[in-house]
Amino acid sequence: MTTETRLATLDGFVYASLPQLMALELRSRGLSFLSRQPLSSILSGAHASRLRGRGLSFDELRNYTPGDDLRHLDARATLRYGKPFVRTFTEERDRPTLLLVDQRMSMYFGSRRSFKSVTAAELASLSAWIAFHAGDRVGGMVFGDDKIEHIRPQRSRARIQALCAAVIKANHALHATRPETEQQNQLDTVLRHCLASAGHDHLICIISDFAGAGAQTLQLLRQLSAHNDVIAMQVYDPIALQLPDKGRITITQGTVQRELQVGSKQVQQPLGEFLAGRLRDVAELLRRSQVPLMMVSTGEEVIGQLRLELGRLTRRAG
Repeated sequence: MTTETRLATLDGFVYASLPQLMALELRSRGLSFLSRQPLSSILSGAHASRLRGRGLSFDELRNYTPGDDLRHLDARATLRYGKPFVRTFTEERDRPTLLLVDQRMSMYFGSRRSFKSVTAAELASLSAWIAFHAGDRVGGMVFGDDKIEHIRPQRSRARIQALCAAVIKANHALHATRPETEQQNQLDTVLRHCLASAGHDHLICIISDFAGAGAQTLQLLRQLSAHNDVIAMQVYDPIALQLPDKGRITITQGTVQRELQVGSKQVQQPLGEFLAGRLRDVAELLRRSQVPLMMVSTGEEVIGQLRLELGRLTRRAG
């Protein structure tokens, strides 16, 4: 695709733009990954376990006073001095938020409204602004089929702009004639990098169609969520749920393209079952990892879906 053609498609649906992503700050106001109640959080997991939050740091050891949490009694100091002592803690002011943003060739597809790659870019921007306004540091990893760009977490608008710029760079590198590279699953590679760098008490948002996810992906997600809060945002195209009754669709893989007449039963039924089945398989894998799952369609505006998904998962955890 020529530069002129790419610029002509910078409509926010085929390719995203940096001003488009930065402008989402205003629309992110009022959204949060946390609710007011400690147990009613989308990050509290399937069993309503308490959110790790931003972590606690030890403050002081002092005499027990009525009303103190008995779970904070220090047994060793109590035995040594013959009277109860408690440990007090303060909540850390911020924590790192890492956004893993998929811009592989599998994301370069859209049958309605926008491409999956653009929907992922918008989700990344909204998530970054939500974390920023919660007082957290924001960074991430933007990955294509053969490259991973790391952005270290900082709490600044300049860092969010750097993250969004990395997403835009990867987004604009996608084009229909670009072949997919034959290599190991890049999603699993990114999860391993994240596991090596995240440590503890991070918020990790994985924004992807999860193409190629398998047993290794499941294991890595479980390892990540053992010490961090993890959210999976699965981007999908509505054609996976319902094929059109008639007409033609173009299937693309690298430089190979083929048109299919979807009105034909020999095409529509097996193709529809394959696409819907693949979507269900990935969703089931993510649920098995016990990572909160949000599903976002390319066919509708992202902000409205995100608001609904946050509300749905918060009600489920409550």
